Amino acid sequence: MPMNPSLFPDEPLQLVEDGDGGIRYWPRLIDPGRAALWFSQLRSQVPWKAERRPMYDRIVDVPRLLAAYRMDALPEALQALQCIAAQVALTIDAPFNSVGLNFYRDGEDSVAMHNDKLHSLARGHPIAIVSLGSPRRMDIRGKAAPRKTVRIELEPGSLLSMSHASQLHYEHGIPKTNQAVGPRISVVYRVRPQ
Repeated sequence: MPMNPSLFPDEPLQLVEDGDGGIRYWPRLIDPGRAALWFSQLRSQVPWKAERRPMYDRIVDVPRLLAAYRMDALPEALQALQCIAAQVALTIDAPFNSVGLNFYRDGEDSVAMHNDKLHSLARGHPIAIVSLGSPRRMDIRGKAAPRKTVRIELEPGSLLSMSHASQLHYEHGIPKTNQAVGPRISVVYRVRPQ
C-alpha cells in the first residue's frame, strides 16, 4: 500500500501501530536547502567503506557504502551529524549515542528486508532515520501472516522513526530499482547499550 506523505506536511504519518510509538514518518523535518548542504558535506567528508558479508554459503559485497560513529567521538569534520541529531531531538526524545550512515549511490544499491538486531539496541528506545539526497522507497512488511507491506517514498530531509517493539513484528528494506534515481544518504540514530 503506497503512502502519500505530501498530504501531511507537519504531522507524522502513522505507518504502523504497536503501542510503543510504532513506525512514524515526518516528510519535512529539515528544510530542503539545509538537507542539500548536509548531503553534500557528508558525501564528500565521510570516509565511506565498502564491506563484504557472509550470506548463505558465500561472501558477498554489501550493496551500499557504510560508516558508523559513537556520538561522543564524532570527527571534527562531521559536525553535521551533531546538527542533524539536534533537529531529530526536536521531534524524538531519546538519548541517541550512535549514528550509522548508508550511502546508496544509485538504484543498484539496496538493503534487504531485515529488522535491527535487538541485542544491539537499548530496550524501549526508537531508531531514527533521516534521509538526505534523492528520494528512495522503503518497504515495511509484517513478519506474520498476512504479511502486509507498506511502501513509503523517503524524501530528502524526512524523518522515519521505528519503535524498539516494531523490530519484533516488522522488517524493512530499500529495494533495488531500475528507475533512474540519484544518490541518497541515510543517517540512522540509535541508542546502543552502554
